[in-house]
Amino acid sequence: MRYIRHRHALTSAVALIAVTAVAAWTLVATAARAAVTGCQITYTVPSQWGGGFTGDIAVKNLGDPLTAWTLRWTFPVTGQAVTQGWNAAFTQSGSQVTAASLGYNGSLGTNASTSIGFNGTWTTANPVPTAFTLNGVACTGAPSSASPSAAPSSSPSPRPSASPSVSPSASPRPSTSPSTSPSASPSSPPTSGWNPPANLVTPLNEVWAHYQSTYPQLLTFRNYGWDQVMAGGGKINYCVRWDSSARVTAAMRDQIHAALSRQFKKWMDVMAGHNGWPYAEVPVKVVGWAVRDRATLDWTDNSVDIYVNNIRENAPQCSEPCGRFFHQDGNYTGCPGGASHHYDMSLWLTSGFGGGAGGDWGQRMSSEYFTGAVNSENIHIYLHEVGHTFGLDDFYDWTPTGQCCFIMKAGSATSITEFDRWMLRDFWRHLKNRWGY
Repeated sequence: MRYIRHRHALTSAVALIAVTAVAAWTLVATAARAAVTGCQITYTVPSQWGGGFTGDIAVKNLGDPLTAWTLRWTFPVTGQAVTQGWNAAFTQSGSQVTAASLGYNGSLGTNASTSIGFNGTWTTANPVPTAFTLNGVACTGAPSSASPSAAPSSSPSPRPSASPSVSPSASPRPSTSPSTSPSASPSSPPTSGWNPPANLVTPLNEVWAHYQSTYPQLLTFRNYGWDQVMAGGGKINYCVRWDSSARVTAAMRDQIHAALSRQFKKWMDVMAGHNGWPYAEVPVKVVGWAVRDRATLDWTDNSVDIYVNNIRENAPQCSEPCGRFFHQDGNYTGCPGGASHHYDMSLWLTSGFGGGAGGDWGQRMSSEYFTGAVNSENIHIYLHEVGHTFGLDDFYDWTPTGQCCFIMKAGSATSITEFDRWMLRDFWRHLKNRWGY
C-alpha cells in the first residue's frame, strides 16, 4: 500500500446527549399562578469570510420549563441568509428566520440553555440581528409574568426520566465550543499500560477487528503519521500547498502556521505519557509554501522555502525531493535546502474544495474553510483528516457498540472525543513494537 487516501464530503454535527434524570413523583400544585416567560439570546459570529459566515446562538430559557421551542429573528440586511444549520430545523422567508427545536433539545427547564448554529451568506454587510422571540415572547434578557390560569389537580403526576438521545445534523462549520460534542475535555492519559474504560473495551476491539479484516497491509504499511513522527525524532515538518488565487499576508501565514501547530497538538497530547509513547510534545514546523504565482504571497522574508508553479495533480506541489511521501527512505540529498528543509506532510488548501481528504501525504480541505476557522478552538475537518494520517478509519457504514458521536465518524462530533483518544492509543499499542516499545 503506497499510501492511504480518504476523500469524502465532510460535514460536522453537534451531538447532544440528554443526561438521564431519576424519575420522581410530585404533586401538581393546586394553586393557580402566573405563567413566567422570558429568554436571553447570545448571537455570535465566530468566523466570517468573503460572502459567508458561521453564526452561533445560545438560547437561555428564563421562564417556566418548555417542552418545545421556536426561535425567530429577522436579519437586518437584505442578502443575509441561512444556508445550513445544526441543532434546530431552520427555515427562512425573506429576511425572517425560524429555528425550531428538535426531538433531543426541545425540553428547556428554567434557566437552562441550549446552543444552535448555522452557516450563512451575506452580500453587502453582515450586521448582527438585535431582536429575537422564543415561542412568540420577546427575548429581553429578563423574565416576566402572564395572567394566571387555574388548573387544579391533586393527583400524583410522574416526572419521567430523560432518556439519552442523539440526533446529529450536518454542517461544515468549525467548532467554537468544546461542550457541543461528547467527551470534549481532554482526559489524563495513564502513564503506562493499556487500560481503557470498561465501556470502551468492546467497541475498541470491534474497530481493530474491522481494520484487520479490511486492510491486509495494516501492520506492514510504513508511512503512517506514527512513522513520520518517529523518523523525525519527535518532530513534524509541513509544507503548505496553496491552491488558491487569494493573496496571503505575512500575518495570515503566521496564523495558519500557529493554527496548524495547535490543532496537530490536540492529537499528540492524547499520547503524552501513554503506554511508552516517547514524546511529551511533537513540535510542528512549516518549512515551505507552494503556489502558482509568487505574487500571491505578500511577504518578502525568507522564513519558509517557496516553490512556484511546480504543478502536480493540477495543484502547486512542494519540491518532491524534499517530501517524505516521495522519499520514505529518508534520503533528502536532492532537497534544495537539505534534509532540515524536508517536509513530512502537506497541508493542501484548495479554493472551493468540498469536504476533506487525508492520508499519509497530509490533509486537504478548502482554503476558505481553514482560513475562516484559523482562530477556532477546533478546526474539525483538519482534526478528522489527521486521524486518517495516523491510520484511523471512517465510519460511514457502521458504528461501534455503544458509540454515537466522535470525530472520526464524519458528521457526528466537532472535537476529539474520549473514544477517538482511545482509538488512537490502540493503534499505537499495535504498532509500537516496530520501534522497540
